[in-house]
Amino acid sequence: MRLTVLGCSGSMPGPDSPAAGYLVRAGEHAIALDLGNGTIGAMLRHIDPFVLDAVALSHLHPDHCADMTALVVYLRYRPTPPGARRRLPVYGPSETATRLARAYAPSAAELATTDLSDVLDIRPLSNGAVRMGPFELTAAPVAHPCESYALRVRQGGTTLVYTGDSGPCDELSKLAAGADLLLAEATWTDDPSRPKDLHLSGVQAGRLAATAGAGRLLLTHIAPWTDPSAVLAEAREVFDGPVDVVAAGRSYDV
Repeated sequence: MRLTVLGCSGSMPGPDSPAAGYLVRAGEHAIALDLGNGTIGAMLRHIDPFVLDAVALSHLHPDHCADMTALVVYLRYRPTPPGARRRLPVYGPSETATRLARAYAPSAAELATTDLSDVLDIRPLSNGAVRMGPFELTAAPVAHPCESYALRVRQGGTTLVYTGDSGPCDELSKLAAGADLLLAEATWTDDPSRPKDLHLSGVQAGRLAATAGAGRLLLTHIAPWTDPSAVLAEAREVFDGPVDVVAAGRSYDV
């Protein structure tokens, strides 16, 4: 598998990156994990969205799903697509269909007639594994103010785990166990006054990687007002494996 970072800025787009969005590829197959503000434009530099096997949304905060509306525009109106038009499988929280319809509807009056099912096949995330082309996706509910999931992607004997947005919790630790690559949000530096059940710090992301026995830790979702070098230093204090801060546009082998 190869991970390409479409965007990695935490909570909103930053000066150098769109918000959260990631492309996972294996051969000619590809899935997207989250599509926050600005990520579709970045995706077009790497693949045509028509070739996606599926999209998985960790949760429905705009910095993780806002560009689903742009994806609908592309799938619905692009002339001469590279393949047959089809409904793209989209896995997400229970309110995904209604929330995306509200985001796309041009007005409140037209919400009742807004239907995205001509281009999107929206399905619920569950605790069981699902197939997306050659990928096996497993989701686990995690600690965040809304319905949120961490995502585990397995393909060809290798495993990538993406935390989504989450504070430390048992479900996240279990899902991350043995990951070859752990893509962990680290929104801020460690401080006891931080709100619980919201985000990971650099220290907490490093501890998660150490406890999980991860092969490699990649830090993402760092807020534009947070110093990435400080978050990286925290993670390195508690995790002795390879650890880096991701950059928008870069790719990483799993």
